[in-house]
Amino acid sequence: MRILGLDYGTKTVGVAISDELLLTAQPLMTITRDRENKIRQTLSQIEKLCEEYCINDIVLGYPKNMDNSIGEQAAKTEEFAELLRRRTGCNVILWDERLSSISAGRILNEGEVRGRKERKQVIDKLAASIILETYLDSIR
Repeated sequence: MRILGLDYGTKTVGVAISDELLLTAQPLMTITRDRENKIRQTLSQIEKLCEEYCINDIVLGYPKNMDNSIGEQAAKTEEFAELLRRRTGCNVILWDERLSSISAGRILNEGEVRGRKERKQVIDKLAASIILETYLDSIR
């Protein structure tokens, strides 16, 4: 069994996956779409990943505001979580993702990934990996 980690954004979804022992998270891919409301292909790709890797649980980054309130993007994430549940049949866990993108940016800086294009290619899947890693740490 593995767990999938997702960082849901307006045009991208960063994807990470755990190892079979649920000890580590690795960045897997970034799914992109042309427009925010073009969600079917994104759901289809995630469904295929769930089948390929025998996923039962999906950890979805939940972008709460710093004051712990629920904003517009968190509401969109809740809607996406429901679509995921219906499409994949997986248990979807909303996981506080505050500061995960900032952490991902720091990691890229430390790795001297400076170019905008290079950063854009990896930041979402790295953020998904951080979200999943914090979840895995919490269940150990």
